[in-house]
Amino acid sequence: MMKETVITGLGVVAPSGLTVEDHWASMLEGRLCVSEIAGFDTSGYANVLAGQVTGFVPSEHIDERIVVQTDRWTWFSLATAAQCLADASYDPAAHGPFETGVVMAAGSGGNEFGQRQLGELWTHGGSAVSAYQSIAWFYAASTGQTSIRHQTKGPSGVFVSEAAGGIASVAQGRRVVRRGTGAVIVGGTEAGITPYAITCQSTSGRLTAARSPELGYKPFDQQANGYAPGEGGAAMIVESWASVAARSAPQIYGTVAGYGATHDAYHYQDPSPDPRYYTMAMRNALRDADLAPADIDLVYADGAGSPELDQLEISALQAVFWERPVAVPVTAPQGLTGRLSAGGSALNVVNAVLSLRDGLVPAIGNLDHPRIAEGLDFVSATRELPIRNVMVNARGYGGFNGSLIISMPTPR
Repeated sequence: MMKETVITGLGVVAPSGLTVEDHWASMLEGRLCVSEIAGFDTSGYANVLAGQVTGFVPSEHIDERIVVQTDRWTWFSLATAAQCLADASYDPAAHGPFETGVVMAAGSGGNEFGQRQLGELWTHGGSAVSAYQSIAWFYAASTGQTSIRHQTKGPSGVFVSEAAGGIASVAQGRRVVRRGTGAVIVGGTEAGITPYAITCQSTSGRLTAARSPELGYKPFDQQANGYAPGEGGAAMIVESWASVAARSAPQIYGTVAGYGATHDAYHYQDPSPDPRYYTMAMRNALRDADLAPADIDLVYADGAGSPELDQLEISALQAVFWERPVAVPVTAPQGLTGRLSAGGSALNVVNAVLSLRDGLVPAIGNLDHPRIAEGLDFVSATRELPIRNVMVNARGYGGFNGSLIISMPTPR
């Protein structure tokens, strides 16, 4: 019992809002937050749509001395971490330094800072490059800066498995808690809306070429044509029951009940032609949670937004849930915000937790003409639903698969 891991705090910075409640209201409203990229001239680009964080002022969240040393994605991580600590009423300073860890996820690191310094290198030479370049671009920068800011010295790390990283960080947080650490800051953020990052992503051929947001990222839609990238993400506090009881935590949002992870081992770029390993990840998560497919009340899907990848996910979900007496509800609200890579799966864990809290399910984002998929109930409008167990799925570029189950906490 005391080894169960629970979620006690949430933090969000996303195109849909700079707080958890603003984001959630936007999701339930179905507000489309994808637009044409505003940060640079996209006239020479084939892919021009993205989910962009607006109204974020770094100095309102971070010391100015740290702002100049770090990249935008780390600013988001520091802001979401501070939010979730406040939400959980958890002060790391009130605990021993080894009682709190940090495990975050990163898909691409410090794009904006790195591109700026590369420009300095080629324009003015090596002496013009900031010494902070050595750390600001690095995948572990957000984990490190969050740990430094809150003086945490517990087990820490970073997951680099693209869009699967956000849920992998939650699962690793559970492992750390089970080994004796009281609490762990987990999650992931992203800030890849820069010329360099968009160019890198466009080489995959998976970005939407639509010019209108309404015609762009459309998970599970018959007109799906690729995804719009996005920035932002989420952070959470996961704790042991012992830690929660010792400090009388103000709320428990849910239990991290199960996790499964696999890798296609097929091709570094192309998706596997069959979803067997994605299916295996979901079944492993169910087994870990000691649940049957019929026990899952809702699925937050990966929702890649391209015909091929959507069909592979449909096939995987059908293979897992075929024996249910009624179709399983499936949503993917990221069609409203863009695909946030590591930040996106972390944000969907927060969405799942909020669905448990409120009994509400946001619709699949930007869905107009749902694909026909027997056994799957694609959520096309916000609905009320009694929920006890939610499955959150994610796939990372290169073959990563992850499945996480969040359940209502068992009264103690």
